[in-house]
Amino acid sequence: MLQPRLTSVKPLDTLRLLLVYEDGDTREFDVAPYANGPWYGELADAAYFRSVRISDGGTGIEWPHGQDIAPHELHDLSKPVTQS
Repeated sequence: MLQPRLTSVKPLDTLRLLLVYEDGDTREFDVAPYANGPWYGELADAAYFRSVRISDGGTGIEWPHGQDIAPHELHDLSKPVTQS
């Protein structure tokens, strides 16, 4: 199943991301389980983590050195955020 495109990604404290999709769905994704090892370990650096951006076309996210997370993982493993 195709996920809606991302319109916004905002880094939060403790290696979490706030994701906003084109359909209005707002979700929170925990990056902590990914932030280890030689490739993804760089995400544990707070300044680098905050450099996250939406990839071309809004299908996913990426960091400057090429780390990314698959669109289906972002959507399927994130938790809905209720607006109050």
